[in-house]
Amino acid sequence: MDKLIVLGIESTSHTFGVGIAALLDGKPAILANVVDRFVPRSGGIHPREAALHHAEVAPRVLKAALSRAGLGVGEIDGVAAALGPGLGPCLRVGASLARFIAAYYDKPLVPVNHAVAHIEIGKMIHGLVDPLVIYVSGGNTLVAVQRRKRYRVLGETLDIPLGNLLDTFAREAGIAPPYIVGGRHVVDICSDYGSNFIDLPYTVKGNDLSFSGLLTAALRRIGGRRGKIEELGDICLSLRETAYNMLVEVSERALALTGKREVILVGGVAASKVLNEKMEEMARLHGASYYTVPPEYAGDNGAMIAWTGLLGLVHGISIEPERAFIRQRWRLDEVDLPWLPPD
Repeated sequence: MDKLIVLGIESTSHTFGVGIAALLDGKPAILANVVDRFVPRSGGIHPREAALHHAEVAPRVLKAALSRAGLGVGEIDGVAAALGPGLGPCLRVGASLARFIAAYYDKPLVPVNHAVAHIEIGKMIHGLVDPLVIYVSGGNTLVAVQRRKRYRVLGETLDIPLGNLLDTFAREAGIAPPYIVGGRHVVDICSDYGSNFIDLPYTVKGNDLSFSGLLTAALRRIGGRRGKIEELGDICLSLRETAYNMLVEVSERALALTGKREVILVGGVAASKVLNEKMEEMARLHGASYYTVPPEYAGDNGAMIAWTGLLGLVHGISIEPERAFIRQRWRLDEVDLPWLPPD
């Protein structure tokens, strides 16, 4: 049986993950996907603390992924690492492990852009070729399409991303961490207690978005409402609906402009049931098919790095371990992707 196997390492932010992807007789397969997430005791993610967590759990996560796939390190054909964008100290942990594996076992090392990986795992799962991409996470919010072997950004956040908006509000409002409970963000849970919509800043500039004014206004509304769950529920509901509707607007404009027949939502916030319902209805109204990423692959994970690394390896992309430099601000639209189909 013809096979090609790549091990992928994700460590861009709060998650350390190792995934193993393969082509078996030309068919894609995820053989393992093991993650361990850093949860701060209070406040947001401190890069140094998250990096210490990653360094501590890395051996166990790597061993678990290989065990799940039934492989030894020597049996893989290549190793891929997310080299950006992300938090510097966190990125260095994954990059260092990938460099060691590549050098010690004489395996090719494939550099992977974290944002590209979120998109490619979604396309692989659903067998998509050229969809309109809506990417929403703690570190990114953008709408993109394929063009001339790259992803081209049609609209993006001008300040904070959608995931960061939700996390920061939850933290400052005193309803988190943890941010995810039973697969739902705490802002979604809090919204269940709301019934009255409050007018908050809705900021769309062309096809770009701005969430900072929305966050500031929502936090000012809290005042002495901490502990009054019904009133806090109204604020959460209004914040969520305003932010999601802004994203739907720019996504709809991009869909009308490009005439794409498929839409996919990827990234950590893609796990939101409410956002999926809104996007699915928007796509339906334009006669487009709608797809989203399963929760296992919505958040940061090693499988998406492994799969994108495999695509790169197939197309001859690799670098020497000593040249595997991290790029904290490596944009999606800066990456050449030879596997994308011609325009």
